[in-house]
Amino acid sequence: MGIIDARVYGNGLVALTSSLTLLEVKGWEGNRPLTLASPGLSEPPHAWSIIPPDLNISRHVEVLMSAETTIHSVDNLESVDQRLSRGPFTHISPSPNGKFLALLTFTGTLWVVSSDFQRNITEFETTHVPEAEGSVQQLEWCGNDAIIVTWSNLVLLVGPSGDTIPFTYAGSSFVVTEMDANGYAASTLSVFRPGSTSPSAILYDAWESFTGRSPKADENVRSIRPDLAKAVDECIDAAGREWEPHWQRRLLNAAKFGRGFLDFHNPTDFVNMGQTLKVLNAVRFYEVGIPLTYTQYNYASPSHLIGRLTSRNMHLLALRISSFLSLKPDAVLKHWACAKIMRSRPTTSGTGKDAELSGDDEVCKAIVEKFEQLGGVEVSYAEIAKKAWEVGRGGLATKLLDHENKGSDQVPLLLEMKEDKLALVKAVDSGDSDLVYYVLLHLYKRLPLGSFFKLLEDGGPSLTSATRLLEVYAREQNREMLRDFYYSDDRRVESAILCMEEASWVKEPTAKISAIKASQKFFSEDKDRHFEAKMMDDYSRLLSVQNQLQMENDGKIPFFGLSVNETIRTCLINGMSKKADKLKSDFKVPDKRFWYIKLRALTEIRDFEGLDAFSKSKRSPIGYEPFVRHLIEKGHQKEAIAYVAKCDSPKRADLYAECGEWRLAGKECKDRGDKAKLEDDRELRKRCPNSLIARELDQIYASMK
Repeated sequence: MGIIDARVYGNGLVALTSSLTLLEVKGWEGNRPLTLASPGLSEPPHAWSIIPPDLNISRHVEVLMSAETTIHSVDNLESVDQRLSRGPFTHISPSPNGKFLALLTFTGTLWVVSSDFQRNITEFETTHVPEAEGSVQQLEWCGNDAIIVTWSNLVLLVGPSGDTIPFTYAGSSFVVTEMDANGYAASTLSVFRPGSTSPSAILYDAWESFTGRSPKADENVRSIRPDLAKAVDECIDAAGREWEPHWQRRLLNAAKFGRGFLDFHNPTDFVNMGQTLKVLNAVRFYEVGIPLTYTQYNYASPSHLIGRLTSRNMHLLALRISSFLSLKPDAVLKHWACAKIMRSRPTTSGTGKDAELSGDDEVCKAIVEKFEQLGGVEVSYAEIAKKAWEVGRGGLATKLLDHENKGSDQVPLLLEMKEDKLALVKAVDSGDSDLVYYVLLHLYKRLPLGSFFKLLEDGGPSLTSATRLLEVYAREQNREMLRDFYYSDDRRVESAILCMEEASWVKEPTAKISAIKASQKFFSEDKDRHFEAKMMDDYSRLLSVQNQLQMENDGKIPFFGLSVNETIRTCLINGMSKKADKLKSDFKVPDKRFWYIKLRALTEIRDFEGLDAFSKSKRSPIGYEPFVRHLIEKGHQKEAIAYVAKCDSPKRADLYAECGEWRLAGKECKDRGDKAKLEDDRELRKRCPNSLIARELDQIYASMK
């Protein structure tokens, strides 16, 4: 997609591509082009122009394109056909204020309309100009009231009423629209036009009479007393239109004379005009050579004038004007500092490998002192340092950055200069965690991994906070980097814990086992972590056994991730008693714990025969009371009775009672001669479920007397 034409405005441009689309570029910083609405053209326009955003009510650039007999108005949202019938138009020229359009038809008619095409201002036939030869070359505005039409040998000024003034030239001409291209200003004509009877002319005449000590001065002032304020304002404005200081002073003196007869008059305009004329006379001086008019100065603003002076390296004049107008000198000082860096040349001290560039200290000191002296407190040293870096003065750039207060301005340039450690230290000193992260991630992407970690390790206490921030980030976003960092820093315990954390998230058996083994390896490399290493070794063996058990059962019975107790229990529930015994042996499960596990597992599957055989396999290390109580708890009182006789004799009566065997409980009391349990105030008789059992217990109690 090529560019076939373009139009430039104050702070941007609009380009027409070969595909007949319009692209707008805002600013000169390399911004991305914006595509405007499609005008729907099938061939290039006959002519086109733009109305800048600051002159448009929508505050967006507007493109005017001549196609066939009409004009299309295009902006960033839509393309509007103005439905004209007088085209096609060979030239389109908006007025400087954006309110009018000058259009030239193929037939040679100059047509001036309002920019909204609602009002017809004037028409002029260029074909009736006798001196013109060939076709029209340019159509430009002269101010906002007149139009310039040019041919190869003729320049024609067309006024608002169709009046013309021709200017003949031997060669070709080129015209440019200016803001104040209308010749004499209205205020100047009002004062100096021959025979003028305007109040401003009478006031000027009165001042001349006053300076000549003529009594006519008082008479003239009295005659314009109602319009005296207007006359003063016109004299002030006329002074601004004059080029000669002699006439400027005369007009300002006349205005000052008239102000003396006014009771109330705001002196702001008078004072501002005096300041403005001092500035204009200074830049109009032949050694400066900027012939700026009063209108151009007001339109461009004082800051624009100062920018033109600094671009010519007239820094002293620019500083004086800034001080005179109470403007900040920052822009001038910045340009001066950059120019000083460009003009200064570093000197070399020493020879060979010991050669060093000197002179940076002097330049840095001169810049800083000038800034402090002239109050350039808001000037960014980073921007000046960047200029020094661009011209190969890295040492000077570093020294200038030391005076920059904002870490966010220091750090990017230091990174560009490859001053990695200094950039990281400045970011940490700024206290901005986002800036520290910016530097860390930039260095992580640019440096080899070993160099990046070594930079953090060599930083010492000054980079401790940066290291901690890196750990926080890596733990959440990039655990691979955290693993590498711990390894390079020889932090074995942290590496082991990291592996354990990852193992807790992993579901795939092989990966989980590998993570636990890695954790065990890191713990084993620390002599103070023998216990943790042993635990990780046991855990990895347990996971391997569980994985094997699960594979043997085709995954139908879930083993992986269970504790040792739960693994043994699962084996017992599923009839894998030999596997349970092996687990007990391999992991050194105590007998008491194993018996409790097996008791609960066999009760859960209601394998009471197996439970009986298990209880008789050898002397129970936990006794038999747990058998009774667990069976009762699970609602198996009948099966629990068989184990009561194996319990300690003092507890049998109570255990029989809990099993619901009150007669056996009473018999046990009788056999042991325990009359106390059968007395009325004892709990055994109190817990009798009915009176029948209570009578039987009473009979047993009576038989014991």
